[in-house]
Amino acid sequence: MAALRRYEILDTEPEQEFDDIVSLVKSIFHTRYASITLIDIDRQWNKATAGAERREYPRRQTFCDHTIRGSGPMAISNALHDSRFQHLDAVTGDASIRSYLGVPLTSPDGYNIGAICVFDTEMREFSEAEKAVLQNFSKVVISQLELRLIARQDSLTGSLTRRAFLERLDREIATGATATLLMLDVDHFKAVNDTYGHSTGDEVLKAVATTARRNLRRGDSFGRLGGEEFGILLSGTDGADALHLAERLRSDLAGRRHAMIDNGVVTLSLGVAEHRPGETRDEWLLRADQALYAAKSSGRNRSVLAR
Repeated sequence: MAALRRYEILDTEPEQEFDDIVSLVKSIFHTRYASITLIDIDRQWNKATAGAERREYPRRQTFCDHTIRGSGPMAISNALHDSRFQHLDAVTGDASIRSYLGVPLTSPDGYNIGAICVFDTEMREFSEAEKAVLQNFSKVVISQLELRLIARQDSLTGSLTRRAFLERLDREIATGATATLLMLDVDHFKAVNDTYGHSTGDEVLKAVATTARRNLRRGDSFGRLGGEEFGILLSGTDGADALHLAERLRSDLAGRRHAMIDNGVVTLSLGVAEHRPGETRDEWLLRADQALYAAKSSGRNRSVLAR
């Protein structure tokens, strides 16, 4: 489950790269259906499908739940004659699935997180060559997942990219739950770069990211919005509690010695804004940014709660 969640792909919108893969696989195998599936704790969720609806199913009712328990292809020529599958709704119901070929999607660290599969209403034997072809496609899917992950992660600090962080804000707004946004800026960062060089500036940004992660809870989001500016999304947290966390983060960073600069002190200015009902993402960002500006203009190394 940890390997699957690392990709942050469950319940995401369709993506052309994965849709193209299943369309190509379907045409190569001449089957009625093809899917890229991900196996969650108690469900199978389809990231991409060709010929079928993109939906989820109870995990115990799926072929792919069995596929991920092995290390290679799983082929079913006639599901009605296989005691593992003859009772499945997909076999006995309107779908009438008879043949299936699936290959696990194995993460680089060795965990099976889902499968790529083809299936049909006709009985069919799958050759060793066909199994090898689908195995190659499973590697393509994993490569695409890894590229997608890289695109969502800032290479220097390990935080979310701006795009990925803004997507988190959109999802949070859609839930309607209480949430607060922190925007933080490294004080006098230009002077650090000008005095000590960009490599030292990079070390300062890494120190900020490390401090932020040390103070955040599981489920909070941390992203780099640009340059020396970062954002933190605190789910289920109101403005008052978020202000306490902002102060704790600020004090933590300011209280540590940073050997890469002469005086050893790195400080932050922070703006804190609780989301208002009906407020758009841009409006929310603007209020947090205005609070950040107030913190900087009133002396820096402080946190300000937006009105």
